[in-house]
Amino acid sequence: MRLYLVQHGEAESPERDPDRALTTRGREDIERLAALCVRRNLRVARIVHSGKTRALQTAACLAHAMLDEGEMETSGLLEPQADPAPFARVLNAWTTDTLVVGHQPFLARLAARLLGDGARPRLNFSPGSMACLEQGDDGDWTLAGFLRPELLD
Repeated sequence: MRLYLVQHGEAESPERDPDRALTTRGREDIERLAALCVRRNLRVARIVHSGKTRALQTAACLAHAMLDEGEMETSGLLEPQADPAPFARVLNAWTTDTLVVGHQPFLARLAARLLGDGARPRLNFSPGSMACLEQGDDGDWTLAGFLRPELLD
């Protein structure tokens, strides 16, 4: 199983937009990421996002590129400051490739937990970043790839 972890694209400041919709740059970064996913034929059976506007917009853009069938799901377990343990337990029951769109520091904490170093997040997510983790037959996770938006420029 592959797990794609995506930090939402760059969002407006809370002062400018309390809903924190994606900025123009944020939309462009995610559109470039979606185009790469199409070129690489990266497909998922499930997309889960936090429900916050910036995560929903990011997930919707990536759904056009990656979602085979079905609908996007919202999870209250993906809040920025949430403990990743409950979500890790849920996703360990899944068997199909999944895209998760969320926030910092949650995503870095989740990746660290899955990769076996839960005390120290190591992946440096920025808006529009994507990590790909793979779960082996033994249940252990490994990092298969990591991409930041500036690498797509």
